[in-house]
Amino acid sequence: MGFAIHDEQSVDQRIATRLKALRLERGWSLNQLAERSSVSRATLSRLENAEVSATANVLGRLCAAYGLTLSRLMVMIENDFAPLIRPVDQPLWTDPETGYRRRSLSPPAQTLAGEVLECRLQPGTRISYDAPPKPGLEHHLILRAGRLTISIGDDTHDLQAGDCLRYQLFGSNVFSTPDDEGAEYLLFIV
Repeated sequence: MGFAIHDEQSVDQRIATRLKALRLERGWSLNQLAERSSVSRATLSRLENAEVSATANVLGRLCAAYGLTLSRLMVMIENDFAPLIRPVDQPLWTDPETGYRRRSLSPPAQTLAGEVLECRLQPGTRISYDAPPKPGLEHHLILRAGRLTISIGDDTHDLQAGDCLRYQLFGSNVFSTPDDEGAEYLLFIV
């Protein structure tokens, strides 16, 4: 699976602008958002000023505070809807902390619910989310290559290439790869 290279600085700047707009739309101070998201005020300020790149963990916490999926946030940083999106135009985001790569395969649309993501995790990666952005969010995950362990609440699933895991999110979840192998998967979100 190939990933196109996009200008990460422009993506970081657009994320920063959207995060600040979301906070201001709700009339929240940085302190109020810090309390709701468990992200420090200093980190929030640096994110909103595009001084640092957001990690998957931090974006997950902020999306939960705002009641948005990460994909929905990414759609908000795009301007136009087009029913067809070519591979070169599919938004690619890389977590600067873990190297997690996430490409949005679906054309961005704020009014449409379903989404398809192409994701890649490096060997020895662990990403945890305290809560889903929306309780009951439905996922269909198809592991295309590698190995992946997903913990959803108290349930743990060890996936191998070709496996499909369908689940709903109501609480914490963790994605992890073994030290010797990464994972490439498609994630369908409904």
